[in-house]
Amino acid sequence: MRKTISRRLVTVKNETAMLTTFNEVDMTRIHEIRAQYKKPFEEKNGIGLGFMSFFTKACALALTKYPAINAYIDDENIIYHDFVDISIAVSTPKGLVVPVIRNAESLSFAGVEKEVKRLALLGRDGLLSIQDMEGGTFTITNGGVFGSLLSTPIINQPQSAILGMHKIQDRPMAINGKVEIKPMMYLALSYDHRIVDGKESVGFLVMVKDFLENPEKMLYGTDPVKALLEL
Repeated sequence: MRKTISRRLVTVKNETAMLTTFNEVDMTRIHEIRAQYKKPFEEKNGIGLGFMSFFTKACALALTKYPAINAYIDDENIIYHDFVDISIAVSTPKGLVVPVIRNAESLSFAGVEKEVKRLALLGRDGLLSIQDMEGGTFTITNGGVFGSLLSTPIINQPQSAILGMHKIQDRPMAINGKVEIKPMMYLALSYDHRIVDGKESVGFLVMVKDFLENPEKMLYGTDPVKALLEL
């Protein structure tokens, strides 16, 4: 497994024009929602309400707006997808694996959480199949569970981009001219510059940030008032 991982990582470094762009997200609203709805969510769905459902849903919606980030290069062609299969990096006793959440754009929060738990348990027990890990169109990795504050994740070939989540840390932020302590997380988007340009990568990351800081927007894919007014 280590040989395969090392070979793939070197290939990515040598064959892609990889760049990383950064942003940060205020996790206040997500913390509030989890605190308020964690118990009823678990009672109804039999699964906890974690962070991954928020990030998966935000990325799935943003990927539909920025299709190049959900694409890959096949020889001389760029292949675009009309679905979002999100690979999630899972640490196992034998190393890092990336099982796939299929059709993430159509899953509910509970559906995402159940799939994350299922794949994580399979990975822990060494029962993931090749089919479980093939065909992802975008990857999310969470170095924050190990304490990482910032990193530059490496693309999971043949995908064109990967989002890195990091540790949530209370930091002083300037809010309307006043300093407030906010739970902040750095986000890192590594992307293949052959497919994705800077404007798209930054736009995608800003949209993900907006969805995470205003989760109600994920219901419509835009601001609810704008959806109401058809703007």
